[in-house]
Amino acid sequence: MTTEPPDQFVIEEAQAGERLDRALAMLLPDYSRTRLKALLLEGAVTVNEVVLDNPKHKTHLGDRISLVLPEAKPPEPLPELIALDIRYEDDHLIVLNKPAGLVVHPASGHETGTLVNALIAHCGDSLSGIGGVKRPGIVHRLDKDTTGLLVVAKNDRAHRGLAAQFADHGRSGPLERAYQALVWNVPERRQGTIHTALGRSSKSRERMAVVSEHRPDAREAITHYTVEEKFLDASATPIASLVTCRLETGRTHQIRVHMAHIGHPLLGDTLYGMGFKTKTSRLTEAVAEAVLAFPRQALHAAVLGFEHPVTREELLFESEMPEDMQALLAVLGGK
Repeated sequence: MTTEPPDQFVIEEAQAGERLDRALAMLLPDYSRTRLKALLLEGAVTVNEVVLDNPKHKTHLGDRISLVLPEAKPPEPLPELIALDIRYEDDHLIVLNKPAGLVVHPASGHETGTLVNALIAHCGDSLSGIGGVKRPGIVHRLDKDTTGLLVVAKNDRAHRGLAAQFADHGRSGPLERAYQALVWNVPERRQGTIHTALGRSSKSRERMAVVSEHRPDAREAITHYTVEEKFLDASATPIASLVTCRLETGRTHQIRVHMAHIGHPLLGDTLYGMGFKTKTSRLTEAVAEAVLAFPRQALHAAVLGFEHPVTREELLFESEMPEDMQALLAVLGGK
């Protein structure tokens, strides 16, 4: 669990002349500036025995600072006993294999039965609090019907370290994310990179779309893909392929939008691939039946690697393809 900070400090030369919130951040590197500023505004900090709630207050050499951390508040979502497939856990974080159908975070229409509800029940007192609330720290998400590996922080220190790695997208560190996807037809190139801007679709708030990079909400999105296996019909015409996608950014629905953008939406994706439903007419009856019956987008987070935010150990996890995707793969002719 996160080490509790000492409750008193003396400002030394390194902090003298700094803003109070900056000085506290230097003294408590495991806590975010946002969290420390909130504590200041709540009256949890005294300077020379006087309560100060001004983050801009300039410190002086020899100032005596006291900090009282309030007890972490109970989480708003309620704990729920939901089975979890845990691949790794320690005092700082937990890595799990998410099944299809499980929403990560409570939201409108999904206030209960989420991964957060399950983690609050599972972790209990090992959650020391994220931003002062006893809740798991979600640093990345998987869509409701996407399966696979997810890492969640248990305390501020782990949350801050993991968030920094995901914000960097592995460009300067060991963060690695690879997904298995079953897509319509076969991309012309065995390997490729899709580099676009993504934003909310102007036609539907549920959808993301490739947009102009000049739009205010546009965010850079980069996906690298490799075709692992091709599936042909009886006349040797390509019908589908197994693709590995590696993320260099992590935007909402990124892989689903990007693969649809290049003309190869995911099998089972009713949000981005409905236009390909008619292609089942040229499949054999068994294959068409399996494709039409597949209840979700065929996407699985198979590889997750990162640096442990506390021990600095490089961790790498792999998750086998779920049974429903394996069954679809077998019907398509995969090994």
